[in-house]
Amino acid sequence: MFHYCRTVQHVGQDVAQKLVSAFILSRLDYCNSLLSRQPGSTIQPLQSVMNAVARVIMNLSLRDHVKPALKHLHWLPVEQRIIYQLCLFMHYIHIGQAPKYLSDCVFTVSAATGRYRLRSIDSAAYVLPRTRTKFGERGFFYAGPAAWNTLPSDLHDITYTDTFRKRLKNVLFDRAYNYILDVFFADGCQPFDGRLEGSCVAGFTHLRT
Repeated sequence: MFHYCRTVQHVGQDVAQKLVSAFILSRLDYCNSLLSRQPGSTIQPLQSVMNAVARVIMNLSLRDHVKPALKHLHWLPVEQRIIYQLCLFMHYIHIGQAPKYLSDCVFTVSAATGRYRLRSIDSAAYVLPRTRTKFGERGFFYAGPAAWNTLPSDLHDITYTDTFRKRLKNVLFDRAYNYILDVFFADGCQPFDGRLEGSCVAGFTHLRT
């Protein structure tokens, strides 16, 4: 990690982003669906790694706000990256391209017995099974449908995977960052000549609005 951070300091921002994506973000994404519905204390160390490399790329100090930097880099937070992976698995299941061991874990509301009178019978929603403990909700049979059911219905109808990936990232990106700049503007930061100036200008060094 330290070696990578020192390396990206000596290259351009575009090259640095590619290096980080290849060597660091790919490690954070590896099997990250296993971390679904984990407590914040488990997710935070991984988020701290992402925050650290974002500070290096954007040349921010430890006192600067990192979330605007993450938004500028168009990086999803770790928690949203986990949801992204779960929804991608569910997409493959929904279009019939997932392995049988995954597709057998979940089933749609319309396929569930005793639910024929529900309005959601014609929807693409999946059943959330009952679990006795919160620990049980970490399994894919629960976490996958829970993540999928929160997506807009138009995403459920997409069958082309590349289009689904792009739309999914946009949805999760908006959920993660849509209120951030509003909060900072409320704190007195004002845009000036395409950049932010004000009492918190240090937190937005090199960040365009």
